[in-house]
Amino acid sequence: MEVKEIERSIIKKYRKEIWSKFVRAINEFSLIQDEDAIMVCISGGKDSFLMAKCFQEIQKHGHMSFSCRYVVMDPGYSEENKNKIEENAKKLAIPIEFFSSDIFEVVSTIETKSPCYLCAKMRRGHLYNYAKEIGCNKIALGHHFDDVVETVLLSMFYVSEFKTMMPKLYSDNFPGLELIRPMYFIREEDIKRWAKTNELTFLNCACKFTEKNLDGDGKRAEMKKVLAYLKSLNPDIDYNIYKSTTNVNLNCVLGYHKDGIQYDFLDDYGKKE
Repeated sequence: MEVKEIERSIIKKYRKEIWSKFVRAINEFSLIQDEDAIMVCISGGKDSFLMAKCFQEIQKHGHMSFSCRYVVMDPGYSEENKNKIEENAKKLAIPIEFFSSDIFEVVSTIETKSPCYLCAKMRRGHLYNYAKEIGCNKIALGHHFDDVVETVLLSMFYVSEFKTMMPKLYSDNFPGLELIRPMYFIREEDIKRWAKTNELTFLNCACKFTEKNLDGDGKRAEMKKVLAYLKSLNPDIDYNIYKSTTNVNLNCVLGYHKDGIQYDFLDDYGKKE
């Protein structure tokens, strides 16, 4: 498939499912401003490669002036996986640049039941550092709608907390750096369809733990199964879960916390205004 056809499919064939939702997230959450320098993070998977193409398209067709650096952090990829990333970047005409870290090696020496969580946390620190080093003020990650909804369930089921994955947030440890998620409204099934239509194959997970068949991301996979079952009962259940994060009724919750301060419904119960 020629790169021009792949690019056209984003704007034309998948305009409703992908392009419009990418633009919607950028506009609704004010993710990009003029003169932004954005580090677009590519992991080698379908989500981040599609995000990179969407950034290229919005630079062509949008009305904002900003720059992008398409960065792949190499946490210790095998030569085969690294070659696959390079091949896809070439096929998609994305000018990627690699920088190295020793994350896989470090995680492999630490006994943990959640290697994916630890790996993700370490990746984030390395990405922030590199963004600062190359002069970027924003980091773009390829999390999609399904990731957002799964995060809500994971937090409720395993952390006893109601929260979601935010479309943007400032770094606590790197002043001036902001993380953005422009794929926020795009569904994973549509990303898969886009890749299949264009005869593209991407890495699923290049982690050494996965290569050893360890169940590193078991809880998120579990949430996918839960959602699949719930959607069989109500096709709109994932949208309703997402919408609930924008419609929290504080008059009907037992408590909440903000900026380190805990609030309880009894604090104001029975008080007249």
